[in-house]
Parts: sequence; C-alpha cells; structure tokens
Amino acid sequence: MDFFFFFFFFFFLVNCLLGLISFTFLRFLARKATNNQTPAAKLPPGPARLPIIGNIHNLGFNPHKSLADLAKVHGPLMSLKLGQVTTIVASSPAVAKEILLKHDKLLSNRHVPLALQTLDFHKFSISMLPVEPRWRNLRRVCNSYIFTPQKLDSNQGLRRDKIVELVEAVRRNACCEEDKVAVDVGKVAFRATLNALSATILTMDLADEETSEAAGQFKELASGMTHEAGTPNLGDFFPFLARFDVQGIQRRIRVHMEKALNLFEWLIDQRLRERKLESYVSANDTLDTLLAINDDAENRQFHMDLQRIKYLFLDLFVAGTDTTATTLEWAMTELLRNPNALTKLKEELDQAIGKDNHFEESDIPRLPYLQAVIKEIFRLHPPLPLLLPHKAGADVEIGGFTVPKGAQILVNLWAIGRDPMIWDDPNSFTPERFLGSEVDARGNHFELITFGAGRRICPGMSLAHRMLHMMLGSLVHWFDWKLPSGVEPGQLDMKEEFGVTLQKAKPLLAVPTLR
Repeated sequence: MDFFFFFFFFFFLVNCLLGLISFTFLRFLARKATNNQTPAAKLPPGPARLPIIGNIHNLGFNPHKSLADLAKVHGPLMSLKLGQVTTIVASSPAVAKEILLKHDKLLSNRHVPLALQTLDFHKFSISMLPVEPRWRNLRRVCNSYIFTPQKLDSNQGLRRDKIVELVEAVRRNACCEEDKVAVDVGKVAFRATLNALSATILTMDLADEETSEAAGQFKELASGMTHEAGTPNLGDFFPFLARFDVQGIQRRIRVHMEKALNLFEWLIDQRLRERKLESYVSANDTLDTLLAINDDAENRQFHMDLQRIKYLFLDLFVAGTDTTATTLEWAMTELLRNPNALTKLKEELDQAIGKDNHFEESDIPRLPYLQAVIKEIFRLHPPLPLLLPHKAGADVEIGGFTVPKGAQILVNLWAIGRDPMIWDDPNSFTPERFLGSEVDARGNHFELITFGAGRRICPGMSLAHRMLHMMLGSLVHWFDWKLPSGVEPGQLDMKEEFGVTLQKAKPLLAVPTLR
C-alpha cells in the first residue's frame, strides 16, 4: 500500500473537494501542539521539520533503515515530529538500556496505534495494555500457567509431534526425484508454528482442515492484522483525523479481528460444553487451565473471564505465529546464501544428534553453532525492527535531553544490529561471531534484545526460542536444500517488507532432497 499516495490524495481531497480544513487551521494546530510540548532546546537532536507534516517525509518506505541513517547524523537518541506526534528514537544499546531498564517504570506504557484500538483490542491485549492491574494479572497468568519451564517441558512432546509432521510434509516433496517441487519455506513454517501453538493451547490443529471448520483461514487473518497494524495511518499522525478512517485501515482490521475472535469464542464455547459432560477428561492444555482458574473461587487474583481469554488467544496466536515463521524464513534464506555456514550446521547436527535420529528440545544446549545461527538472524533480521512503540508517562531526562511526557518511543533494533561500532562487518552473515560469546537475546544484553527487555519483554520468548531451534535444526538435519533451477545464492531477493514484523518481500522457495 503506497502511503504517500494516500497522504497526498487525502490533502488534495480535503483542500479541493471538502474545503473543511484549511492551511491556516492546520498551522494553528501544529503551532498549538508545539507550544504545549517541552521546549525544543531540551529535546534530543533531530532532522529539520517541514510545516504540518514534520518529519513524515524522512521515514520513506523502510522506516527502520531511514531512521538508522538519520541516527548516524543526529545521534543514538533522536527526536522527530511525525505530524503532531513527538517521537523519540533510540539507536544504541546504551540508550535502549536507559529506556527499557533504567527508566522502565516511566517509559513502559504503550503508544497504541489506531488500528489496534479497533474492537477495544488495546483494553484487553497484554501487548497494548498500560502497566496497571489488568496488565499485571495477564502477565502473571502467562508467567505462572502458560510459559513456565515446567509447563513447556510437559508439552514438548506435542511440539515434537508437530515438527515430525513438518518433516513429513517436506519429505513428500523430496521423495521422488522427478516430482520434487520447490517449498514455500515461510508457508510451511507458519503452518508448523500454528499447529504447535494450537496443540499446546487447544489440543487441536488449527491448520488441519479435518479438525476445524476454520482451518486454513488463520494465516490470512494473522497476516491481515499485522499488515494493517503496520500500515502508516494518517489518523496516528494527525489525531483530529482519527474519526474519519481515511485509509480504511480500522474497517479492514475490524473484519480480520472479528473473524479471529469469533473463532476463539466458538472454540471456548465448544470446550465449555464438553466440560459439562460426565465423560469429559481434562485435556490439560492452556484453555483448560484458564477455565479452571476462572472457576476457582479461591484464586480470584488470576481471574480470567471468557472475554479476556479470547483476547489473550488473539495476542498469543498472532504474535507467536507470524514472528516465528518470518524468522525461520530469513534463517533458511541466509543459510542458502552462505553454503559454508549451512555445511557447518549440518556437520554439527550429524555429530550431536546422529543422522537417523529426530531432533529433541533437550539437544539445543549441545548445538552451539545452531544457537549462533539463530542469534545472527535475530541481529540481521529482527522480527520487530522497531519493537512495539512505548509511551512516556512523564518527562524523563536521558543524556542531558528530555523525553517529553506523551512522546512515542521507538527502539531501532535494526540499527543496533547493523552498527559497525558494535559488530565487525555488520552486514555479513557470520554466526561465528557468537561462538564463545555470552551474548543472548533474553533481555540481558542490549545489543541483541530481539524480544525486548524490562517489564515489557515478550512473555512467549522461551517458547519461541524452543520452536525456532527445533524447526530450523530439523529442516537442515533431514534435508539437503538448494535453490530452484537458474537461481544462484547471490541472486536471492533480500528485500524487506516493513510492517509490524519485518517479512521477506518475496517468499523463499527452496527444493529439498531427503538426506
């Protein structure tokens, strides 16, 4: 979707056809907003601003790259004016640590885009709620009942089964030399991730058409929601336009959200009916756990009504499937572009696991090169290149500059991952840089904070860590991969499609051969 087309078309329409908003009125609003802000001298440095639009024109079609280039000129703590919204951008580990850890208490609320205010998503979503009792309750539920090491260990057999199904699905493409066809790596990764997650949460396969009448629809729903949420919205830059939904973003995302929420409501109702039967045997999955909490009168601090469960599932499924599948697709892309790294990974897997044995989650600690590959992918292709926007709850001083109350705060992981002051040869795929290194992506080392840090760190980090290593390790362990005929490694399209997640603009197609 061409943002600049919408931008100029809208102002043409307003000025020429509607005549409702004049240039003078807009200048008055911009001047008024400026006068209400912290004095400009205290703000971090930033590029010059144009009247009305501020620095919107500086973002381009790849804001993560444009902001990284601007940071080289204006520094690791930078301010911009996006329409009427003051935006602060952090582009170094030190500044990110100040924002996400040192001043976490005052800077951990969310700047919620209009798209995610649709159907009151921001009032129920663990990713969008402000730091308040409702958010703390959801966080405790995730940490105490869903993503504990004990819970993840207890259902690792379910994930292993889904990885075996992934291998078998790829094997069908690789079984006959004359019938082999290229695999859409992102698509099979999404399906495996969705089924692993739904097996854990619902004891069913959402991507199995024999299991659910809504099967096959969820990828479209998840992709639609992340696409619309990541599309630049005029109403976010100019709040007085919010009510008009000029680009139709809220209307379209409402359709996707309603379908997903209706699906979860149907699944919950079905489980509630089953639980009333005398013959019912607990599935011991996440849904049963949450319903049991809801029924436990002595455990009211963890109360989860059906509305909260619906929105929690929406959070878990959309965030968990899209980011994991995208990361695996980038990993396979980089390995195919770098055959030496692919060979090293195969050799490690053969030695540690054995050629005829299945990959187990317990094997991960014995595979340092696989871990290094995943870390290198996180560095080069962070699934959330700007994390999710934070919002300042009060004026905060960082490095002699003021982050003003109400400002939107972005942490540019892409810029940090490509900074030559931190990484040698930062644009090259070199997993070896992490061998023997203590750097990990669990929120302790701010040069690699893929899942965020501080109180807003991703609650599903441990599950994503296990899934990524299992899927990538299994695909490399069981198959030799090559590019389709006529495509050389150096010719692979590496263009990115910016959104909430940083996806490949062109899907990776690769041909597997059973080893």
